[in-house]
Amino acid sequence: MPSFAPPAPDAVPIWFVSADAWATVRSLIGETAAAFAERCGFKPKAGAIQLIPGEGGTLAGALFGVDTASAPSRDPLAAGKLATALPEGVYRFANPTADADLAALGFLLGLYRYAKFKADPKPQPRLVAPDGVDAQRIERIAAAVAFGRDLVNAPANLLGPDALEEAAVALAEGFRAKVGVIRGDDLLTARFPLVHAVGSAAAEAPRIVDFAWGREGAPKVTLVGKGVTFDSGGLDIKPASGMELMKKDMGGAATALTLARLVMETGLDVRLRVVIPIVENAISAPAMRPGDVIVSRKGLAIEIGNTDAEGRLILADALTLADEEAPDLMVDFATLTGAARVALGPDLPPFYTDDEGLAASIASYAARARDPLWRMPLWRPYEAMIDGTVGDVSNSGTGAGMAGSITAALFLKRFVEKAKAWAHFDVYVWNPKARAHGPAGGEIQAARALFELLSERYPAR
Repeated sequence: MPSFAPPAPDAVPIWFVSADAWATVRSLIGETAAAFAERCGFKPKAGAIQLIPGEGGTLAGALFGVDTASAPSRDPLAAGKLATALPEGVYRFANPTADADLAALGFLLGLYRYAKFKADPKPQPRLVAPDGVDAQRIERIAAAVAFGRDLVNAPANLLGPDALEEAAVALAEGFRAKVGVIRGDDLLTARFPLVHAVGSAAAEAPRIVDFAWGREGAPKVTLVGKGVTFDSGGLDIKPASGMELMKKDMGGAATALTLARLVMETGLDVRLRVVIPIVENAISAPAMRPGDVIVSRKGLAIEIGNTDAEGRLILADALTLADEEAPDLMVDFATLTGAARVALGPDLPPFYTDDEGLAASIASYAARARDPLWRMPLWRPYEAMIDGTVGDVSNSGTGAGMAGSITAALFLKRFVEKAKAWAHFDVYVWNPKARAHGPAGGEIQAARALFELLSERYPAR
């Protein structure tokens, strides 16, 4: 797991250089070094890196270009680029910026590699924690994100329903949480018909993992995460191109477990509950069919308009369960719709809530954590799009592909009644290409922002 290096007197300095601070840095590193950097083509632009040689083939330092003070940084986590560009060694920030904590976090996040099958033999650089930052908190966040990324990156033959259950239970038991699992046909007896219907065609049984942690009487915070370990689309089968990334359809569960790990490890004063419905949406004789009507745990008759809109079905039963104890705050995470990506792209997940105060808080903490999120409307007139014809509500609706993320959120809202506050996050959990703070592949979105919010609302006792 990524961590800081112990303090080292010979740690190589990294100088942050903006256009308006270049003169100051020149005086600090010396004219000879500055002239060498310029001869190599270095310009103090955001993301530029230049190594400065020392005597006897040693490394005297590195320059890293950042935005000017008058132009806010587009990516305060950009220092993660250093984690892949610098040679092996121990480094320190010689002149940290105001965002030293985010720069340090970016560096640790940038060290991540999914090495289950293909180890990266390249030695990695290490960073000494900058003065004044909460090193333990930064390491904790980086380690939790690495844990979540590993889950998302795991191929479906390695992380099916059995393995995702094992990961969730191991996390819960590691923090002495009270955990329960309901599997297979027992889901029908326990009144989770939608979870059962979606997962009944797979070789590994559908199930729900439900665990609780924290003191009785503390504010109730409940996390629900979509755990579809692979989504073929069911009988409404996806094309081959549509299945390429469907190992990541359990990214909502990975997000919820990442946030749960941070909450428990930090000891926040909450009564945490985590509900993870886990299925594979496969095709075999028991598969649900378009046109089927299934009565949910809440009692609403769900008309199956499309078997590829399965995530909202398993979330419906899970949200109903979680809602029954009227939590103070309930949030769900799901890789739910392609429509969200069409609207906002891969880096900016939408969230939905009717609670204006919660919406403002989420936006504020997302900006602070540089974990971007964007509020989308629960536009009530669109509820007509998901009215059923023979059932109460359709899982796909009649919008001809329009407003797909909004109608999915409106569908979920019908299963939330008692929770004092609720928000839904339609996350993507994937970097289509390498970014400064992480390689192409699995990503964790929204968890860092929510952790900041929960940390200030419910600090450890």
